[in-house]
Amino acid sequence: MVPPYRYTRRVHHVLLNLRRAGPKSLPITFWAMGIAAGTVAYNTESLANRLQNDSKKDIQWPQTRATITDPNHGKSDRSSQLRSSERKEFELEKQTARQSLQSPNVHPSSIIKDEDSTAWANFATGITKARASISSIEWTSIGDSIADFILPDWAKLLPGYIIKLQKEMSMAPGSLADLIWDEAHNAEINPEIEWNAVVRVSNEICTEERTFVQNRKKHTCKALAYYLDLPERDIHPDDVPTIAVCGSGGGLRALVAGTGSYLCAQEAGLFDCVTYTAGVSGSCWLQALYYSTIGAQNHARLIEHLKSRLGVHIAFPPTALSLLTSAPTDKFLISGFVEKLKGDRDADFGLVDIYGLLLGTRLLVPKGELGVDDRDLKISNQRTYIQEGQNPMPIYTAIRHEIPLEVVRSEAEKAQGKKVEDKKEEAKREAWFQWFEFTPYEFWCEELEAGIPTWSIGRAFENGRSKYGEEGLGLPELRMPLLMGIWGSAFCATLSHYYKEIRPVLKGLAGFGGIDDLIEERNEDLIKLHPIDAASIPNCFLGMHDQLPPTCPASVLSASHLKLMDAGMSNNLPIYPLLRPGREIEILIAFDASADIKNENWLSVADGYARQRGIKGWPVGAGWPKSDAPLSHLAEELDAAQATSVQQAAGKIAEVRGSQQATGTQSANSHEAPNDANVEGLGYCNVWVGSTAERKTATEPPQSKLVKEGWELMDADAGLTVIYFPFLPNPRIRGVDPNTSDFMSTWNFIYTPEEIDKVVALARANFEQGQEQTKRAVRAVYERKKKRREQREERQSQKRWRKKILSNGDHFS
Repeated sequence: MVPPYRYTRRVHHVLLNLRRAGPKSLPITFWAMGIAAGTVAYNTESLANRLQNDSKKDIQWPQTRATITDPNHGKSDRSSQLRSSERKEFELEKQTARQSLQSPNVHPSSIIKDEDSTAWANFATGITKARASISSIEWTSIGDSIADFILPDWAKLLPGYIIKLQKEMSMAPGSLADLIWDEAHNAEINPEIEWNAVVRVSNEICTEERTFVQNRKKHTCKALAYYLDLPERDIHPDDVPTIAVCGSGGGLRALVAGTGSYLCAQEAGLFDCVTYTAGVSGSCWLQALYYSTIGAQNHARLIEHLKSRLGVHIAFPPTALSLLTSAPTDKFLISGFVEKLKGDRDADFGLVDIYGLLLGTRLLVPKGELGVDDRDLKISNQRTYIQEGQNPMPIYTAIRHEIPLEVVRSEAEKAQGKKVEDKKEEAKREAWFQWFEFTPYEFWCEELEAGIPTWSIGRAFENGRSKYGEEGLGLPELRMPLLMGIWGSAFCATLSHYYKEIRPVLKGLAGFGGIDDLIEERNEDLIKLHPIDAASIPNCFLGMHDQLPPTCPASVLSASHLKLMDAGMSNNLPIYPLLRPGREIEILIAFDASADIKNENWLSVADGYARQRGIKGWPVGAGWPKSDAPLSHLAEELDAAQATSVQQAAGKIAEVRGSQQATGTQSANSHEAPNDANVEGLGYCNVWVGSTAERKTATEPPQSKLVKEGWELMDADAGLTVIYFPFLPNPRIRGVDPNTSDFMSTWNFIYTPEEIDKVVALARANFEQGQEQTKRAVRAVYERKKKRREQREERQSQKRWRKKILSNGDHFS
């Protein structure tokens, strides 16, 4: 036997870190990292070899207690009995491990050939190595006192969990993986595997979505009448504005705060007037839960679910492994991974997949852990909740990072005198984030103007057509845990994004200025590097040459997989999908629970997108005021007044300022801070309206102004109305500050019920501050549409009258 001190030395650092990493600060993959570290620490000595050596002799347990000062040593107390029990359990586990490795039904070598390099083979090999590293650690040989100090109690259970997990994932007849793969070919369980899928190339919304919009209008007519306290018979369908609500990224903070804000909107009757919801990261998780049997389309019920599930870290090993190795949650959570790895031989299984699996164990499993429903695993099943227009349509988002080309001039370019600067500019144009949206109907990319049915996500495509397996069947739709990992994979950010996260902490360090300047100089290189690989799904656009727009990058046409990640790296508000032609959004309500919302200013990021896409009506200049705003403050107020005389302008400005003082909010371009917010520049509720007017004297569109009265919204050239709720501290809710409260960090994965109540209370207090202003804005847009319709009908009536007169002639002649 290896001397006990060698065991202690080898596992000391790993176990000590595990011990110190309490549930509050546990990294999301610490147990997986511990498994990997254990493999290295044991000098790549395999479990099979160790067990083979041990089988040749009787195991002698090291008598380490005699060398350790232990006041309880030799006493026949409960502690000693527990140690004896643990020793017997470990003996049983080692015997089970030896038998399982000898079993032809379990050992990977009986299933995976040496030359097999498929995704499933790589995964199964990884499970074997993990089992080897964990199962071979003789925990009791460390010595009870040392073990009690450095070893969490749950660590001793890891060998049993890993052994059971390997058995179930072995693909042996009767194993869980074998059952899952068999059901993946069952059309009664997964009917989409028999459906033919093709890439739809069009910049229009799909037929199913158009039908949804028509059905939704019937519900929003009635809802708007209730919300605005108007007789339903007076509401004309053409006058009902198309309203979208979006939540921000921000992990569990965005999930909890967003649910609280949506609940308030639901209670006020506003949410029933909404046609679309959209999410990034944590607000995608919100939508996934709302449109499930867990949330049951009720935000109050969803909050109760979060209270029952977020008190334990998503990566706490005993809880996660218990769900992954016990029925019925094991099959529910693992099915998507088996289908992905078995069905796609080139699939990657990385950190994002593990993250999604862990998110699933926390968020998709209800209290009691028994009532899981397979319908919650597919986005396409959410059609049930929206197809009659009874709920808004959810839009989930992810991005793909198109990395710039290296700036290298060819000999021909050198001969033509093409400058390096020109090549750099060309490379910069090649670098951008491509946005992808997931709805219950379609997976689509605006940049490529193409998409596929949502139920076909996960299968291979070529030349715009679905590929099928040996039995002529496609793969089942990609499961929700995998997608939740993609939507929330903020840790796949570039080095540039990582630096932005830690920059505020580094500001106080000596010499920070020089370090900051150096890093900024290399920012163009940092934005190309992703330390952690993004998740991948089969590329449905593979080989579609001459079928996609000319701007489509060559890499999209040739890559076998699309690498997708958290859309918050491009914009932490999912504004872009809502500006898509065909959706015709007229009111956009944004609940922003982003970190550092003032400096990031996500609303203003959309300005460039609107200009690039030629979108009319976007309120250019919306968002937090720029640092130079006070310099032009007076001129902008005069422009906002839309007055024809100095006297009229003065009167309107005074009127607006009086309203600002009364409501505690004011223009984003003013240098005075609002009275009811403790972050300079904006209040709890802020309204902007864009303009569709053509500018003949300037190249830039007019800057939008913060709306305080309805006359701005009633203007004939008024465009998109944006209502913005930043998640700010509120003096009405003490002890909760999104900027300073530790539990509200993006990287915190534990929320107690009390903390959830505090976040929901803050969301409620902020919504109440802007509730009446929001209703006035909705009423104004409704009245504007009504006036336009009546004017249009009047013109048509006059036209018909003139046509009738001309056709019948003048009876006086």
